[in-house]
Amino acid sequence: MTLDPQNNHPRAETGDPGAGEGGARTAATVEGVDLQALAAREGTPLHVYSATAIRQRMASLQAALQGLDALVCYAVKANSNGAILRLLAEQGAGADIVSGGELWRALRAGIAPEKIVFSGVGKREDEIVQALDAGIARFNVESRAELDLLQRLAQARGTVARAAARINPDVDAHTHAKISTGKSENKFGVSIAEARSWFESAAQRPHVRLDGLHMHIGSQILQLAPIREALRRLARFWRELEGAGHRVASIDVGGGLGVRYRAGEQAPAATAYVAEIRAALAGYEGLLVLEPGRWLVAEAGLLLTRALLTKHGEQRDFLVVDAAMNDLLRPSLYDAWHDIVRLGDNGGREIVAYDVVGPVCETGDTFALARTLPRCEAGDLLAIAATGAYGASMASTYNSRPLAAEVLVDDGRHVVVRRRQTLQEMVAGERSPGEWQWT
Repeated sequence: MTLDPQNNHPRAETGDPGAGEGGARTAATVEGVDLQALAAREGTPLHVYSATAIRQRMASLQAALQGLDALVCYAVKANSNGAILRLLAEQGAGADIVSGGELWRALRAGIAPEKIVFSGVGKREDEIVQALDAGIARFNVESRAELDLLQRLAQARGTVARAAARINPDVDAHTHAKISTGKSENKFGVSIAEARSWFESAAQRPHVRLDGLHMHIGSQILQLAPIREALRRLARFWRELEGAGHRVASIDVGGGLGVRYRAGEQAPAATAYVAEIRAALAGYEGLLVLEPGRWLVAEAGLLLTRALLTKHGEQRDFLVVDAAMNDLLRPSLYDAWHDIVRLGDNGGREIVAYDVVGPVCETGDTFALARTLPRCEAGDLLAIAATGAYGASMASTYNSRPLAAEVLVDDGRHVVVRRRQTLQEMVAGERSPGEWQWT
């Protein structure tokens, strides 16, 4: 397993073009770190992230944005590990947060509050107060109720909150229904008509400076056409507001740019994406904010897992591995595809179509159906690719399975950035009957 320099996608080293379906492979490494040795030392399941891949993605986006007044706010929800946040902060990134916990993580990682924007449809009062006290850059407001709440809380604290209206441009992002956020039936944002009324009544909320626009139409977008249309509608509203005398100091175009999860998928390049932004918002002189998450970290990560056993069923063969849906939820939640590779010498091994499954007691604990791999045996090491986003960040302790360890690799070195959770740590917040105090 190595990092493909063309697209930063973790994949196996091989001289055989057909090796993705089970050809022979050489030693598996990421950034010079041997994955077999790493798994033997740190155990499995194990999340592994490439620092170089993340830096390269960030650098390519910054290069595409050159000449623009732009701020890249990494979507913390994609991967909230403190080491990843610090790495991106060192590259100049801010943060797009959706909770008080993510705000705490971003600040702890050294991200300046003036580089943090707060999104989300259900911000609690205490979270808003936490963000006001921290002095974050902007709230992306998603409802009139939230706008009024922000006014009340900012007034009580004698401050002025900066805000952007999140519009719902009613554009189909052509992605999975559960990660589509820009259609009129989705819970996110408000119509342009409602946002217009907010600007018209802005004087009624003196403790909220509404001078920004925001949109986000979905995640894992592989076509630029929906982005282009959403930008067109956003730009038209911006020009309308400016014409009516409403200053728009910030336009946040959201995130959602897709990545390559399987052969045949082609994710848009940063240059093409930014070219659409430049074209749609030509003449805009305020701050541009982008909120990439998945695009920055997904392909920089992989999940190492060991085969526990193979099981021959009446209709199919099962490969049971020690990773499960609690370690990587995307296949269960979205029927998402992730490439899976058996690491090691595959020479002479027959190719078998396996259902690759975990040990959790759910039929949905399935990583792949009828996936062709070299014949596997107990103890074999496999890598599930492109798990850097929405892998560890969506993990749980379902079935009382401790959270997996996370490792960062960088130029031949590795460091454990989250150690494997112990059983005692997993139950640390629970109280035994002897500790209960009934009220």
